[in-house]
Amino acid sequence: MRSLLVVHNHPTAAERLESAASRQQLPEAVMRAAGYTVATARGEEQARQRIAEADALILDLPIPDIEAWSRSVLDWKVVPILWWCSEATATLSVEACEDGVMADGVLSASMRPTDIHWTLQFGAKQCFERQQWHLERRQLLAKIEERKWIDMAKGILCEVKNITETEAYDILRKQAMNERKRLVDVATSIVNVYNLLQEQKQGRTKR
Repeated sequence: MRSLLVVHNHPTAAERLESAASRQQLPEAVMRAAGYTVATARGEEQARQRIAEADALILDLPIPDIEAWSRSVLDWKVVPILWWCSEATATLSVEACEDGVMADGVLSASMRPTDIHWTLQFGAKQCFERQQWHLERRQLLAKIEERKWIDMAKGILCEVKNITETEAYDILRKQAMNERKRLVDVATSIVNVYNLLQEQKQGRTKR
């Protein structure tokens, strides 16, 4: 991990450029002194353009801004996201200190190069584990959604054919095999057709 992107998005970042001492405390100065290649962005458009080359993202922002930025960044590229804790960003974050923060680590100007190195390494690990959790969650939700359609289709077959759930499942499975489709796709088709017929039946009744 050698290439970093620093995002500034608040007025205090510009204010800190006024003195040489303040410039040395900026994340890009600290990270370059630690041996990293650093690009900067001062808005979403610049960040989107420059994220492709970055191995990690450092957000020099107040904590309340982190969630929205993190969600946007993850649509562009999966990278470790670290919060730059400075006097400015910490002061602007006091009221949000109890919030859940979508960040993989915290960096500050007081850290030594070895501290920075290991923070970035552990941040990368945290990022990977977070992505794995999100992937597993999406897969679980997808399975729950599939089970819902299959259960509805079984219920319809049980009602229409006056059969047991086991028999209904066997019908679904055999139809899926014969049509070379996924079980959930067959179940969805059955539910949609049944609902359409019910709507047509109700329409005729109203007339």
